[in-house]
Amino acid sequence: MKIARLKRHKRIRRKVFGTKIKPRLCVYKSLKNIYAQLVDDEQNNTLLTCTTLAKEVKDKSKGVNIKTAILLGEIIAKKAKEKGIEAVVFDRSGYLYHGLIKALAESARKNGLKF
Repeated sequence: MKIARLKRHKRIRRKVFGTKIKPRLCVYKSLKNIYAQLVDDEQNNTLLTCTTLAKEVKDKSKGVNIKTAILLGEIIAKKAKEKGIEAVVFDRSGYLYHGLIKALAESARKNGLKF
């Protein structure tokens, strides 16, 4: 499973590229946490990061579930708006687009990020 995901991730990364104006929204999930970050690939710079380990997320939810992913999508969209970022390129890191990944992406879209 992990090898298949990594193959998909490599295939996706060949096509997906983030800039300062339209950064790459990279999502990673482990068994206990979800991580999302906005990356400028031109400068090799992380512009913004949000995780379930952050205090604002940890206080509002227990564990990693759909509600947590939705909350994380809202927070990353609000932080991006504060930095003046309107549009992003979505990098699902080889994960299938369902469950937590889908919930995070749709929540970010609802809160104003354009994919």
